Amino acid sequence: MNIIRKPLARLALGLTLLSPVAVQAQDADTVLATVGGEEITLGHLIAVASSLPTQFQQLADDRLYSGLLEQMIRQVALAQSMGDSLSKELELSLESQRWALMANSIIDGAIEAAVTEESVQALYDAEFGNIEPEKEFNASHILVETEEEAQALVTELEGGADFAELARARSVGPSGPNGGELGWFGPGMMVAPFEMAVIRMEPGTVSEPVETQFGWHVIRLNDIRDSAAQPLEEVRGRLEERLSEEAAQEVVDSLVAATEITRSEAEIDPALIRDTSLLD
Repeated sequence: MNIIRKPLARLALGLTLLSPVAVQAQDADTVLATVGGEEITLGHLIAVASSLPTQFQQLADDRLYSGLLEQMIRQVALAQSMGDSLSKELELSLESQRWALMANSIIDGAIEAAVTEESVQALYDAEFGNIEPEKEFNASHILVETEEEAQALVTELEGGADFAELARARSVGPSGPNGGELGWFGPGMMVAPFEMAVIRMEPGTVSEPVETQFGWHVIRLNDIRDSAAQPLEEVRGRLEERLSEEAAQEVVDSLVAATEITRSEAEIDPALIRDTSLLD
């Protein structure tokens, strides 16, 4: 799918924004300009505009229209100056780009047919419809270097000390400045000793000192909830991308498999691909 459209890239880079030209648009065959006897139609502009990068698609219609028309007039004038004497390199480039445009058109059509609201919903249901909810935990902790420090914190908390204030003053972990808050996390997101301690706790309680490879933790469990499947809109982009990739791969594989292909048995030096002198 990553087929480079060099003419479009050059067009985008060379886009000159001029004042709008008043044209009564009727259909794709409406002639906008005639250059050396060659007609530039509204259809030409539509085809080019639809393939421009996003930043140009966002331009105001009048600026995009006038800029594309002026650029196309210049391109036609320059192209006509070559007459019929095209170099071998240019002929081969035009042929390659024709293949690329046609291939992209086939792939785009397959993607358009495959990515529908129904197919997106079906994929969402398949991926998320049968997910059993898991427990998620909201906890805070104070991280210190020794068990003695951790036990002293537990004693202070039992005496009524404020957990968040102690975390800000004594924790050596990155969550200390935030009062030790870790936010919501699910199974497997914390190291095993920490997770096991949290699982055994009740909301609102404080743990005994817990040792991990990071040091000693005093944990407060703030809340527990059941995880919910991500809403469709949050994962729509990923689902559409997956459907697009599958549709593109399927149409490529099927058409290539159905085509008679004969590969040359001649041994070619791969370095020759860089030898432009062969095109002279």
